[in-house]
Amino acid sequence: MQSRIFQNACNQLKKDIHRKLGIMDENGYIIACSDEKKVGFQRENVIAHFEASNDDFVGGGYVFKKIETYNKNLYVVFCEGEDELAKGFAAFLATHFMTIKQYYDEKYDRNSFVKNIILDNVLASDLIYKTRELKLSVEAKRVVLIIHSQKTAEVSMVDVLQGIFPDSAKDFVIRIDDRDVAVVYEVKPSADMQSIMQTVRELHDTVVSETMVKVSIGISTIVETIQDLARAYREAKIALEVGKVFDTEKNIISYDNLGIGRLIYQLPTTLCELFLNEVFKKESISVLDSETIYTIQKFFENNLNVSETSRKLFVHRNTLVYRLDKIKKLTGLDLREFDDAIIFKVAMMVNKYLTSEPTRL
Repeated sequence: MQSRIFQNACNQLKKDIHRKLGIMDENGYIIACSDEKKVGFQRENVIAHFEASNDDFVGGGYVFKKIETYNKNLYVVFCEGEDELAKGFAAFLATHFMTIKQYYDEKYDRNSFVKNIILDNVLASDLIYKTRELKLSVEAKRVVLIIHSQKTAEVSMVDVLQGIFPDSAKDFVIRIDDRDVAVVYEVKPSADMQSIMQTVRELHDTVVSETMVKVSIGISTIVETIQDLARAYREAKIALEVGKVFDTEKNIISYDNLGIGRLIYQLPTTLCELFLNEVFKKESISVLDSETIYTIQKFFENNLNVSETSRKLFVHRNTLVYRLDKIKKLTGLDLREFDDAIIFKVAMMVNKYLTSEPTRL
C-alpha cells in the first residue's frame, strides 16, 4: 500500500521535475521511482553512508537525502543530478514524502487503534495516552454501526462507506470480516436517535444501490467517551443478532428499540427451556401447526380482538373462537385472557430464540 502511494507521487512529480527521482527503504531497495524499471534495485552503499552520517550523499549522478518519520522508519529520497538544483529537488522530495508517510501512518494507526478499541483489545491504562497521541477526541458523541451484508458484494462495501464518511479524522470505517463492516460515527452534540435513524436509512439505501446486495444495520446507543466504544460495538452486534431472531423483516435495528427481545437474548438457554417446560405443562409448543401459529400472530396484532381478527383472517367469528378453544385445550392458556396472552407471547419469543441457535457474544 505504501509503495503504491509513493509510486503515485513519483508519477505526478516527474511531470514537473524532469529528472529521475524516487525513494528507497532502510535496506537500500528502491520502492518507488519515476522510472519504474528501477524499482527493486538496491543501493547498499547509500544506506551504509547514512548509517554513519546524516549529511546528504552525492555520487553516481544522484543526490540522496535521508528522511526519518515520527515512528523512526528510515527512508532515502533521491534525485538525478549532482548540482544545486538536484539538491533543492531532493530537499523538496524529502519534505513531500515525509508528509505523505506521516499522513498514511496516522490514518492507518488511527483506524487500527479504533478497531482495537471496539474489539476491546486496548488496555485501559494505554487507551487515553494513545488517544491523545493520535489526536483523537476523548470526549465526543459517537455511535457504532455494524453493516452486515447477506453476501459478498462485487463493489467493496468499505469503499462505499468511506465515500459516505469521508472525514477520516472523526469517522472510522473498519472491516471486521468478509460480511461485516463497522462504522464509528461522530455525531453532532445536538444529535438524537431520531436524527441518527434518518441518517442510517439514507446510508442503507446508498449501500444497497451501490453494492446491489441486501444489508442489515445494527445501531448502538449514543456514547460520549472513547472508552465506551467497546460497549457500543457490543450493542450494535446485539441489535443485529436480536433482529435476526425477532425482527426478521427489519433491515435497520437499534439497540434502543429491542424491547423484550433484548432481555430474552441475554437469558441462558437452560433457563429459557425451563420456562417453556413450565408454561406448556400439557403439551409442547411444537404441537401447534403453522395455521394455528398464524392465527395466534394475527390475534396479537389485532390486540386480542376476536371480531377484528376474524375479519382480517376472512373466517367466521365462531371459527376463530373454536381455534382459540383448541389452543387452550392443548396448552392450558386462554389467549382471550390478558395474563395468559402475555405469557404465551413471551413463550413464543423464547421458543423462536431457542430454535434460532443463538450465538453468545
